[in-house]
Amino acid sequence: MNQSVISKSIPRISELGTDLLQLTGCQRRRALSSPFLACAAYWICACQGYWVLAVLSLMVMSFLTYGSVSHDLVHQNLGLKRKTNDLFLMLIEAISLRSGHAYQVVHLYHHARFPHDDDIEAGASRMSLVGALCEGFLFQPRIYLWALRHPRGRLNWIIVEGVLVGSIIVAAFLLIPVTIVPLVYVCLMIAGSWIIPLITAYIPHNPQGQDAAHQTRLFRGTLFRLIAFDHLYHLEHHLYPNVPHQNWHRLAQRLDPWFKQIGLKSIRSWF
Repeated sequence: MNQSVISKSIPRISELGTDLLQLTGCQRRRALSSPFLACAAYWICACQGYWVLAVLSLMVMSFLTYGSVSHDLVHQNLGLKRKTNDLFLMLIEAISLRSGHAYQVVHLYHHARFPHDDDIEAGASRMSLVGALCEGFLFQPRIYLWALRHPRGRLNWIIVEGVLVGSIIVAAFLLIPVTIVPLVYVCLMIAGSWIIPLITAYIPHNPQGQDAAHQTRLFRGTLFRLIAFDHLYHLEHHLYPNVPHQNWHRLAQRLDPWFKQIGLKSIRSWF
């Protein structure tokens, strides 16, 4: 089946069910509060000397932000007013030591341009495994500088977020004589961002694919679901970016007959 036929055959969201675009109030509140709760858990545990729990809290926070809650805020999928969405995007990504609106500008450009070479977010998909791992060290500064040059009307947010993140980092170093808790927080959050190019670009994408259905890999299997906490639905997200992450699994189930129809092979876990 050629590219034009596949493009025309992609089911409309109205055919799959517009309920996939909806969230309950409870789902929305849980999504917006969870990063702040995980962040608070770090400070409580670290100050009490429970470092294992503190580190686990930031691992949870890293997962909840870039690829989950922040990702939905980037796409404005949580049903919030624009200013409220912008505020949460700034705050949630700032406590993760990233610029939320730089992420938004770069990610939306990725959706518009992948697999073209000017898609900076998916650069790791064109690299070797080692290259993708090394890309993590420069990824956040790289996308921030790119967003400053191509702000898409979000320049003020991007500048404020950069200053805020920089201030948090400077404050952590200034507080070293008093406590190392802030510095450990900064180091762990930066380290948590290093794997973003590997997880979000190198693993799920295939720039050599002939069409939208083959340029992002299809994953299936219980093991993958458990490992990724039901977030390994990158192809489904590319096809329907307005569906919030809480509904990705149901979206995948409804798309499976179409994937079978076009002969799309999945990468499957062993059960």
